[in-house]
Amino acid sequence: MSRQTGKQDQVSFLAAAWCLSYPDAALVARVPLMRAALGEFPGASQPFAVVLAMLESTDLMELQTQYVQEFDLGKRHALHLSYWTDGDTRRRGEVLGAFKKVYRGSDTLVDTHGELPDYLPMVLEYAATVDMVAGKELLQQYRPSLELIKFGLLRDNLPHAAMVQAVCNSLPGASPADEQAVMRMAGYGPPTESVGLDPYDPRLLPMKGA
Repeated sequence: MSRQTGKQDQVSFLAAAWCLSYPDAALVARVPLMRAALGEFPGASQPFAVVLAMLESTDLMELQTQYVQEFDLGKRHALHLSYWTDGDTRRRGEVLGAFKKVYRGSDTLVDTHGELPDYLPMVLEYAATVDMVAGKELLQQYRPSLELIKFGLLRDNLPHAAMVQAVCNSLPGASPADEQAVMRMAGYGPPTESVGLDPYDPRLLPMKGA
């Protein structure tokens, strides 16, 4: 990876982390900064154009209401990577512990801001500001989750899909053509078992929307 590519990934990952987070006045104030930083790289601004325009032109309360509706009230666009692999099963605790272990291994205090450590904006910010190599390894490990998030956003015509696709494009390998291809590649869908149930084979489960 060239130095220029690495810098572009840092800028794109941090912008995606911010734009996928709950919108507040601080995020809106960062729009000019994101535009300027993304504008340094050919084509980097395009995946962010619609979301940045929305942040600039939409009332903040409306932005927040839309975000809660799309990202907080259901699982269709769940931004927690391990949801798509482990759902709410007891195994997920170990997975979240693995994320924390990666963060601790960087010798940098990572503020989770009250979020679970597999929260996509947090992983992106970690990659952009702390350790790109370790961050990309986490993203590649959960590439199917990223792809399923992207397809869910596309299905509901949400412009955030383009940002997630840009993240996928920075990782090794081409994106699967559709959700079924992701399922075949990964061998799972988002499990729905409750904590404490017996282990299961996720390959036997169809993907279920929330």
